[in-house]
Amino acid sequence: MNPVPTSRPRAGLARVLDDLGATLLDLVHGDAERTDEIGGVVIHDPVDVPVLPPDALVLGVGVDDPDQVVALLEVLGAAGAAGLVLRAPVQVTPEVRAAADAAGVALLGLSRGAPWAHLAAMLRSLLAEGDVRVADEETLGGLPSGDLFAVANAIASLLDAPITIEDRSSRVLAFSGRQDEADPSRVETILGRQVPERYARILNERGVFGELYRTDQPVFISPADDQSAFSMPRVAIAVRAGDEVLGSIWAAVSGPLSAERTESLVDAAKLVALHLLRVRAGADVRRRVRADLVSSVFEGGSGAREALERLRLRDTSLVVFGVTLAGHESVADASTAHELQRLADAFALHLNAVNPRSAAALLGGVVYGLAASSGTVDESEQRAVQLATDFLDRIGDRSQAVVAVGGAATTVGEIVEARIATDRILRVVRERPVGKQVVRLADIQTDALLLELRDLAAARSERPTGPLGRLIQYDRDHQAHLVDTLHAWLDAFGDVAQAAETLYVHPNTFRYRLRRVTEVGQLDLRDPRQRFAVMLQLAVLGD
Repeated sequence: MNPVPTSRPRAGLARVLDDLGATLLDLVHGDAERTDEIGGVVIHDPVDVPVLPPDALVLGVGVDDPDQVVALLEVLGAAGAAGLVLRAPVQVTPEVRAAADAAGVALLGLSRGAPWAHLAAMLRSLLAEGDVRVADEETLGGLPSGDLFAVANAIASLLDAPITIEDRSSRVLAFSGRQDEADPSRVETILGRQVPERYARILNERGVFGELYRTDQPVFISPADDQSAFSMPRVAIAVRAGDEVLGSIWAAVSGPLSAERTESLVDAAKLVALHLLRVRAGADVRRRVRADLVSSVFEGGSGAREALERLRLRDTSLVVFGVTLAGHESVADASTAHELQRLADAFALHLNAVNPRSAAALLGGVVYGLAASSGTVDESEQRAVQLATDFLDRIGDRSQAVVAVGGAATTVGEIVEARIATDRILRVVRERPVGKQVVRLADIQTDALLLELRDLAAARSERPTGPLGRLIQYDRDHQAHLVDTLHAWLDAFGDVAQAAETLYVHPNTFRYRLRRVTEVGQLDLRDPRQRFAVMLQLAVLGD
């Protein structure tokens, strides 16, 4: 049976603490059982207060002063937030404790050394688990389909050892409890969500990865003599789907496994492969479902309202974005399509990190985004421009991306108009350089209008007439370059010396040609209306 989307309740605070506790998070104060479902993860910004979904988990980056915490708790309580994460050690003064109780907001502490970005990624991974599931198959091996944290804990129980599940790049996908029983290198790996490069290099030099990927049996790795990588032995096994290596399972152990536990690990690798494939399939389905919903919003009508409801974007003002690669008009080649999908995933992650009430999808070579906004139209646009600028700064020069900000919208009709504005912006950006990577309609409106006039003229098979038509015909018959002369003079705003330089001719030669322009074209260049008319013809019909 085909996978179908379901609205699975998201993880609550208790589940988050079960999976990420001890290593990343601690409950400092409050009741973790109070909220059954976290509505989203939000990074607190004291300058630009974000729109919070109900029961949000807020990451208080840089908030450590008790007075700041009290003030923030009051705001979060009014917004119905579920929890506030602060960098440990958290100063729980009587005032902080009282404010948390009054707001009904749980206080959590993030372990020192753990990057906020990695915590946000882990949290969103937890909240997204099972968003799309198979209707007839909600479990694999008795565990929730795609729930890698549950799988890691189950394997840890079988082997009596802390477990990590990693991808081919040694990035941690999930981990079990009891990581504090392992050595410092394992804790560093969990905090960074990635095996540190120096440890991976040592393992590679020892041939561990080569041996791991050659066999379907567990590999025992003893510590190096100088214990430069780790002090506890490891047992690892590759996770395969046919000939493809999907990742690996790593256990921090005290010694070689017994035959019984070795067999359990081999069986566990097969189960993890099913879950990893399910996660991959679920991600593809989620992309398609999200793309269908975003597309429905832009089509307008009654279907748009239902799509907004499912995207949790109903009854709020929205800003429309369009992101694409500069210089690419299609996704015909595989490399461009792959780069666009990476761009789409990166923009969706960035958009959701800044504003959890958002959605992004790749539609026809453009990554469209919708994000909830507040304040006036101008304020919403300014925040959207800053968001887009931050995104481009993050991805750097690897992708020559451009972002169109289509403007703010409240009604379905306005959303459709904002999408049209976004497409107009991107068309101009593709056709000619605009000197910016974040572009609003106000920046290129004239260029957009000229392109649309060109479309209209082409549809009507319009040809230059009047003075410009006569000049074009004369050039064809005599190769006199009169149209180029007129163009250069207009671009130079009547400066003969500058115009002559652009055509690499002597100013006297240029003046002679300019007189011929007025004679042949029967054109009075002193008349502003005639100048404007011929400028418009050159822009619309002259290319």
